[in-house]
Amino acid sequence: MTKQSSALVITKEDGEARKTRFLTGFFILLFALMMALPSLVSAQTYNFGTIRVDGNQRIESSAIVNYAGVERGAAVTAGQLNAAYQRIVDSGLFETVELVPSGNTLVIKVLEFPTINRINFEGNKRLKDEALSQLVESESRRVLNPATVERDAARVTQAYAEAGRLAARVTPRIIRQSENRADLVFEIFEGGVVEIERIGFVGNQNFGDSRLRRVLSTKQAGLLRAFFNQDTFVNDRIEFDKQVLRDFYLSRGYVDFRTLSVNAELSRERDGYFVTFNVEEGQQFRFGQITASSEIEGVDAQEYLETLRLKPGVVYSPSLVESSISRMERFGLKQGVDFLRVDPRITRNDRDLTLDIEFAISKGPKIFVERIDIEGNTTTLDKVIRQQFRIVEGDPFNPREIRESAERIRALGFFTVADVNAREGSTPGQVIVDVDVEEQPTGSLGFGGTFSTNDGLGISVQFQESNFLGRGQRLGLSFATSSDLNDYGLNFAEPAFLGRDLTAGFGLQYRDFEPSEARFTNTIGDFTPYLGFSLGEHSSAQLRYTLSSSDIKIPDGNEVAGSLIDAEADRGNIWKSSIGYTYRYDTRRGGLDPTRGYLLEFGQDFGGLGGDYTFVKTTARAVAEARVLHEEVTLRASLQGGMLYSPDGDSRIDDRFIVTSRNIRGFEPYGIGPREYQAGGVQDDALGGNYYAVARFEAEFPLGLPEELGISGGLFYDVGSLWNLDQSSANVLYDDFSLRHVIGASIFWETPLGPLRFNFTKALKKEEFDREQTFDFAISARF
Repeated sequence: MTKQSSALVITKEDGEARKTRFLTGFFILLFALMMALPSLVSAQTYNFGTIRVDGNQRIESSAIVNYAGVERGAAVTAGQLNAAYQRIVDSGLFETVELVPSGNTLVIKVLEFPTINRINFEGNKRLKDEALSQLVESESRRVLNPATVERDAARVTQAYAEAGRLAARVTPRIIRQSENRADLVFEIFEGGVVEIERIGFVGNQNFGDSRLRRVLSTKQAGLLRAFFNQDTFVNDRIEFDKQVLRDFYLSRGYVDFRTLSVNAELSRERDGYFVTFNVEEGQQFRFGQITASSEIEGVDAQEYLETLRLKPGVVYSPSLVESSISRMERFGLKQGVDFLRVDPRITRNDRDLTLDIEFAISKGPKIFVERIDIEGNTTTLDKVIRQQFRIVEGDPFNPREIRESAERIRALGFFTVADVNAREGSTPGQVIVDVDVEEQPTGSLGFGGTFSTNDGLGISVQFQESNFLGRGQRLGLSFATSSDLNDYGLNFAEPAFLGRDLTAGFGLQYRDFEPSEARFTNTIGDFTPYLGFSLGEHSSAQLRYTLSSSDIKIPDGNEVAGSLIDAEADRGNIWKSSIGYTYRYDTRRGGLDPTRGYLLEFGQDFGGLGGDYTFVKTTARAVAEARVLHEEVTLRASLQGGMLYSPDGDSRIDDRFIVTSRNIRGFEPYGIGPREYQAGGVQDDALGGNYYAVARFEAEFPLGLPEELGISGGLFYDVGSLWNLDQSSANVLYDDFSLRHVIGASIFWETPLGPLRFNFTKALKKEEFDREQTFDFAISARF
């Protein structure tokens, strides 16, 4: 046993020797292969005297050889041959490519991609073929490119994602046809809509969630979600809402406001998003000291300061600073100071939460406008766009004016895109203003419906064109009918008459009025040319001439002998010719405080310039509005009145005022004011009045219901009177001033079909024969 075991033993020294010999042999072999590699590579060199292309039908052989880049008779390595193959593949024209060396001939075998015969979409219902066709790059009668098809599918999928259908799948299919043609079909699975179930806010202390949600363009899904297209989650819209939210807070003095983050989480069922805005409001700042300084010799800063409307203590808003700078610059132009530059220097006072503003007046660089280039407008005339600029070629360049011009161009509503940029001109002292626009449809055809407890069911048709023949003119045609009224209208307006900020237009209207509350019918035709113009930042005026025809008729069988209405009807058709004006001052949208504002309106018409009737008709209205309690409650007060003076005492019912729910709620049309009454149902005629005065006070507020319902409430109190006649009789009642008092509650419902309002009223004080109306509602819709 011992002898057998010792025969199998391998000593350590023998193992090491074997290992050494193996490694030595391996490295010798590896060295030999490395030395031989260049000769092996050089052995793969080709020289082709002939290059042949097989399989091509549409693409010329010479073009394919050019793609390959292989020259006849030149030495070509295997690496260069592989690069030639890749260049042909990258052309995107061939489905398969094969390079076959055959002696001194290189054979290039190709299979061309088919030509697209037609493009179809299958399975789509929410997005129509026309809309999807605009998204894809692939075109009929063009070569099918798989990379392009994949991009097309991705774009269609993204379009569905933006419509809230995150589960949508788009699969491109290629259906082969004869003659190397193919149909490209995008098979679409639309999936369900992923809506925004809830929008919340974290960190907001001064404004409630419901108020902030009204600011955003993104909306929560409601009960009538099928009518909404803004309740789906779109990243771009969220980014826009972040900026809108910041603008909202900045305009209210919260200069440190930030949106820290926006969290969007899918529900467990993956059918809805929960979006949360994490915000930091900061403190509200007000304007402190308002000063001005001048670095220009001969320019008195105090004169410029006196042009401003800013006062210390007003809530800070960047828009107020911008408008103040614009005022100073315009004043400088009037003073003949060119290249005026106003820089606001803001000093922050954290202790008293104020911002001191110093308007530094200096000379800007001497740069002139070389020219204004406009591109992209195919329908709109250049002059329509140029009219939005307050400068022309050769004027001093003002960056602020360029920004304001861009805003005016966008406000026209003619373009989906309106970019205005300045670049250096032919010399450093000149700039070229580039205007790039993309036009959009400016005409609309609307069909509407109305229903009210007074007028019943009505329909309306309206055609509006805001850019008639590309001239920026407005044209409107309308037709409305209800149980009491047929109304036809034509309106035309030129907003830049004679190239100035002056609106010229006219209106034609024909009304056939048959009030169910009265014994008469009334036919009126009006022609009203007018001029409208701005008087200031918030004020405007209109001058007009009106020629009208009025005819009152009493249907057979409804006559009442000796009545005032019958006497007025016996006068037949009356022509009226008048001139008038209206002055309007409105700060409700652009005043110093975005939470409150007021409207003042005063107008007069003077009749007697020809025609059959001489009169002076005066109307006035004052409205004050404020949002309180973190802007959740809207308070509104209004005072309105009118006076008709007829020197000959010959006014008729269609000349006098009547009071409807637009004035005093709680009464039927023709429900209050002077009446000619005979007992026993013989006569009960509303006559209207020469004077009326109404005061209205109302509040609108949330009811605590889910916001997506769009339901809010209101309370109101109306008080007013309608009185005075030119002619009277023993049967006339309520010819004197007598106040009616009404209280009520309202329910507002903002539906996708239109606003719906319910009014519940109670007359606290009325006259015996007044016609009270304790409930009314109305809806108006466009579809």
